[in-house]
Amino acid sequence: MQLRARRLWLGILMAGWTAGGLCAQPALTWAEVRARFEAANPTLQAGGIAIQESKAQEITAHLRPNPTLTATLDQLDPFTPNPYRPLGNTLPLITFDYLHERQHKRELRLESAQRATMIAEWQQADVARNLIFNLRNAFVQTLQAKSVAALAKENLDYFDRELAISRDRFQAGDIARVDLDRLELQRVQYEADYQTAQVNLRTAKIALLTLLDDRRPVEQFDVTGVFDFAGRVLPLEELRATAMDARPDLKAAALAIEKAQTDRRLAAANSSADPTFGLDIGRNPPIPAYFGVSVNIPLRIFDRNQGEKLRTELEIKRTERLREVAAAQALSDVDSAYAVLTNTMALLQPYKTSYLPAATRVRDTMSFSYQHGQASLLEYLDAQRDYRSVELSYLILVGSYLASANQVNLAAGREVIQ
Repeated sequence: MQLRARRLWLGILMAGWTAGGLCAQPALTWAEVRARFEAANPTLQAGGIAIQESKAQEITAHLRPNPTLTATLDQLDPFTPNPYRPLGNTLPLITFDYLHERQHKRELRLESAQRATMIAEWQQADVARNLIFNLRNAFVQTLQAKSVAALAKENLDYFDRELAISRDRFQAGDIARVDLDRLELQRVQYEADYQTAQVNLRTAKIALLTLLDDRRPVEQFDVTGVFDFAGRVLPLEELRATAMDARPDLKAAALAIEKAQTDRRLAAANSSADPTFGLDIGRNPPIPAYFGVSVNIPLRIFDRNQGEKLRTELEIKRTERLREVAAAQALSDVDSAYAVLTNTMALLQPYKTSYLPAATRVRDTMSFSYQHGQASLLEYLDAQRDYRSVELSYLILVGSYLASANQVNLAAGREVIQ
């Protein structure tokens, strides 16, 4: 019985340790969230497979033409009068043919396939850029929901402390019953804010878990990071230069022009005639054995690959226009994101330097004055309401700033704002 009891207690302790380990999972930083996303996202994995397929096409493009081997038995005579020599008049012939490609066709095919692989790699990087943007937005929304939930809890706790003091004052006959009732009714708003913040935080975590393709319970998932704004951003001209240098869609557009130029040279090379060299070995009585050589040259009189040469010339012009469109779009993205970011920073700066400290001072002063009978209940509640509104507006602006910074990173093609 003692042994069974010890085993039971040991099992209970191990279960408790296991449950505690599951619930006490460390919060993930942005770098860890991004690493997990890049390792597990099925869209990125599918893009990686597509790049491998493109590299396999490089092997096909660089292959040489296969030679042709032909074996012939001619003049078979099943009705020969000599039954002892049924194959006496047979003429065996073996022919070997090989197509020789001129004008560096094979090298140009390989170069075109390599350009296609490089384009696929940059397009994959552009897909990752947009997916990381969505992931960062979800991460920022989770941090914002955590901050709002923490603020709601702080406001609720602060009001509960004030309410406890007011109850003591009511018991001492210092305030009227109606004032205490109005304070207790005001607590409903803070309680509703807290519950709403908890729901929003859970929803934000679910959205982030969905992007990570993570099936763990929401209670076992958390993130951590700096939810604040930096007062400095790169100059607009530097951001524009960074976008022109780093955007993967611009890299892909530039490589598309190079591939079109290679395809134009390949089309010109394909208009040339490729000879086929042949070697044949045979027997033709009374000649016991012989060999011969041949050269087969197609005459490019009608088909000189005119259509493909014209198409590739037009493709060069088309890709150049698309490159201009992509560059204009990149600069427009940078300008728009920069304008939103600087406007949000202009709103945040006075909040941090003036509005937040002022709201805190007013709340504390009015609380002290009300508790000592020097301010009315209405003034006290207005101060509480103003503090709550200013703090919440600040957190919303910080979230807007981080979302704008994420938009700048997307427009620039890399993380210029951490």
